[in-house]
Amino acid sequence: MNKYRSLYNTTLSLIINLLLVMGCFILCRVIFLIENLKAFSDLSAGRIWRMFEGGFLFDTSAILYTNLLYIFLMLIPLHYKENVIYQKITKGIFVTTNLIVIIMNLMDTVYFQYTHRRTTASVFSEFKNEGNLGGIIGTELLNHWYLTLFAIAFGYALFKLYRKPKPVKVERMPVYYTVHLLTLGLGVYLCIGGMRGGFTGMVRPITISNANKYVDRPMETGIVLNTPFSIFRTFGKTSFAIPQYFDKEKMEALYTPVHMPADSVQFRPLNVVVFILESFSKENSGFLNEELDNGTYKGYMPFLDSLMAEGLTFKYSFSNGMKSIDGMPSVLSGIPMFIEPFFLTPSSLNTVSSIGGELGKKGYYTAFFHGADNGSMGFEAFARTAGYTNYFGRTEYNEANPGNKDFDGHWGIWDEKFFQFFGNTLSGFQQPFAAALFSLSSHHPFAVPAEYEGVFPKGNKAIRQCIGYTDHALKLFFEKVSKEPWYKNTLFVFTADHTNSPERPEYETESGLFSVPVVFYQPESNLKGFRKDVIAQQIDIMPTVLGYLGYDKPFVSFGCDLLNTPAEDTYAVNYINGIYQFFKGDYLLQFDGRNAVAMYAFKTDKLLEHNLLGQIDVQQSMEDELKAIIQQYMIRMNNDELVVK
Repeated sequence: MNKYRSLYNTTLSLIINLLLVMGCFILCRVIFLIENLKAFSDLSAGRIWRMFEGGFLFDTSAILYTNLLYIFLMLIPLHYKENVIYQKITKGIFVTTNLIVIIMNLMDTVYFQYTHRRTTASVFSEFKNEGNLGGIIGTELLNHWYLTLFAIAFGYALFKLYRKPKPVKVERMPVYYTVHLLTLGLGVYLCIGGMRGGFTGMVRPITISNANKYVDRPMETGIVLNTPFSIFRTFGKTSFAIPQYFDKEKMEALYTPVHMPADSVQFRPLNVVVFILESFSKENSGFLNEELDNGTYKGYMPFLDSLMAEGLTFKYSFSNGMKSIDGMPSVLSGIPMFIEPFFLTPSSLNTVSSIGGELGKKGYYTAFFHGADNGSMGFEAFARTAGYTNYFGRTEYNEANPGNKDFDGHWGIWDEKFFQFFGNTLSGFQQPFAAALFSLSSHHPFAVPAEYEGVFPKGNKAIRQCIGYTDHALKLFFEKVSKEPWYKNTLFVFTADHTNSPERPEYETESGLFSVPVVFYQPESNLKGFRKDVIAQQIDIMPTVLGYLGYDKPFVSFGCDLLNTPAEDTYAVNYINGIYQFFKGDYLLQFDGRNAVAMYAFKTDKLLEHNLLGQIDVQQSMEDELKAIIQQYMIRMNNDELVVK
């Protein structure tokens, strides 16, 4: 027996086992890349190598965070750790904790297809009220059975390839304790450096935004990062740090979200009905894609397309987030998603208004509708906070329609049934009213009622027939309410909460991933047109609706009144993987919070292939305006200034 083995026995095993985990993380990244390859274009071998190089930095940090307890137990200078029972315990801790984070990586391989970013700590708040989460995960396990097999294989590898320290007898206690104390000190130093991403005092702890250093496009950070790191580094963090770009006077001169009414404005008490349609991305529209397939593309939502032809819509229109919980604050309250979903931050306790909240001051009856379980996704809480005084969910639907026969088995009431309930309920409201509905059927797992299976075009993505089904439900809703006396006195608004399942290359870019319809429609009115000179976004809906009605009170919204703002002053903002995006005029500016990182002529360069950074005259003015928007946003979030007081 090697008489010196006790001096390095556990340390050597620790190093070998951590390298085993590193190998698992690298394989997880390979699986992630293969599963999501279609989302990434122009990936050369050199670029992939650079992303994997960067990934090593984030993997090291995540592995050290995950294994802190295991590392301590293996390095603690106590000779009792050499016994068999102690080592069985440490092996159990090692296998369990590392298998958990590997499973997190594998699960995000699928979830990334819907969010286009690595999952952060906000996921724990996002789904805390979802009673059907187990069923959804079960469905995904069946659909992606091969990932389940990978998880089993990783667990087996961790268990079988684990390097156990060889049994040794500790004879020279002073030497043993001296060496192991020094080893512990070195281990602490290496762990701190590894978790921080560097060893010098000049290195700040790496966070998810550092992944942009290794990529050409924000969405590619998903390859560089790993899910455990993204969760660890966002847990308990303040989302809205206030930048100091400008003094208050210059910031206000560049941008303010406070909307003041015109002096001569006269209020029109029209009813307002807002539809937030789940996953109704622009790609599904034939009307908005007139150039596709040599003009023959029909899309999957013919009825909504027909309303676009009769109402006002826009060629360039964008969402302000990528999740359902981003859509509601953006559409109804003019609050974009920056950093983290508004619902999931402490700022969600701020005083907030909305279309319903402002019109409630004018005596409107206000209500919000969503066919899922009451409390789902935090919609009910936000609706009430924002001024929608009445809420109609699955509970209220079942009270009017006993038997639970219209439940889709996953999320809530089928859209066709719930839209009819919506129409019936609206007809019972006193006028004027302001109502909003958030649909749900065009959501994963992309099912339709049995009687509609095969009725709607399926295309190449499972979601397409669901879009057709919900579009049909919308048609039936309009057939019903068009006979009601309140119909012609109502402004209807349509948009999507976010995009989903992009198929064509132009919709897989950082521009296309936010492309959604924004439509305004009032029967037998002059509110018409297909504007190609304006940039529209979800947060424009609140100021546009209030402007159209002639609302006579000041309010806060980060968007524009699209009917009264010069086309050249309209814009769109969104945020993806640590990068702010600012669309204005012909250009898209990407900004990492400190510096501009890319500039594209997004209208002509549809695949965002030509970075024009430093070549465009308007770059500095766009950057300054975006900085002012960000600074206003962060100040108002932190100081509870989302309403005019």
